[in-house]
Amino acid sequence: MRKWKIALGTAVALGAISVASVHLLDITLQARVPGYLQEQTAQDGSDVKQGDLLYRIAPEDYQAALDQAKAQVQRDAAALDYARSNLGRGTDLAKAGYLAKDSFDQRTSNLRTAEAALAVDQAAVRTAELNLGYAEIKAPFSGRIGRNQASVGTLVSVAGTVLNTLVQLDPIYVTFNPSETDLVQIEQAKANGPIAVDVLLPGETEPSQKGQLTFIDNTIDHSTGTITARATIGNAKFALLPGQYVRVRLHVKQQPNTLMVPQVALGSSQLGKYLYVLGKDNTVDQKLVSLGPTDGDLISVTSGISETDQVITGNLQKIGPGMPVSPLPQTKPAS
Repeated sequence: MRKWKIALGTAVALGAISVASVHLLDITLQARVPGYLQEQTAQDGSDVKQGDLLYRIAPEDYQAALDQAKAQVQRDAAALDYARSNLGRGTDLAKAGYLAKDSFDQRTSNLRTAEAALAVDQAAVRTAELNLGYAEIKAPFSGRIGRNQASVGTLVSVAGTVLNTLVQLDPIYVTFNPSETDLVQIEQAKANGPIAVDVLLPGETEPSQKGQLTFIDNTIDHSTGTITARATIGNAKFALLPGQYVRVRLHVKQQPNTLMVPQVALGSSQLGKYLYVLGKDNTVDQKLVSLGPTDGDLISVTSGISETDQVITGNLQKIGPGMPVSPLPQTKPAS
């Protein structure tokens, strides 16, 4: 029987929390102005940066509208200059008694009308500039575009024609469902600062991705006794993909000098979890244990064994309490 000396380690108070799923921010790309699709500048499936040009709608109509609005500004600016000078002359005439009050009021009204007309024109210029800018559809954030859904030459409508989809891969979100019991520890940890999150991909024993807990829902699912939580993970190398299932581990507190044993040494019965340890005269002793969080292949034991016990890790299905065993040389404790 292979034996393993109990190691002292540091355990995270919440180990792997079941299975988590990877989600992302995704949007549908649609036009904000109607027109004929002139160009797709980013290829399907390409990675783009925020502000990159993705599509261009034929801009000629919107450029013409902008030119017309600017010309209107010039015309009404000239009219305003005339109204202003005309009122100035009227002021001098009114003071000298050569201009009737009604005529003076008319000149004042003309000035205010010209000012209002110019303000309307300037607003029309801003609107035309916006519409011309909307003819270029740019990436609102960095990510990856999908398959094009509108061929060049398509007449697109406002919020009616889907052009493509854009997904954000960095950062990415991992959603999981801690229990009500876990929630108590999480809330206590949140009071002390941000909570670090480890993400373990399938088959990994050590986390390859790290992030931070950024969201906890405001209601508990009464049917499952869990709550939805989300971690934000940096994903610069795109190791995580949407829809992927991973395991997460939250760092809520440290437990130094915790007794750690291999998870493969654990047994289970109606009485609970147990370990086989090497007893007197090389016989097997069974000890019921209480467990804490995991750390890779190890799991912490909060009660039931002591640091001097030697845990049996091999051929567990062939042994039982009181049976004599011949232990193999002790394996090196995990660091």
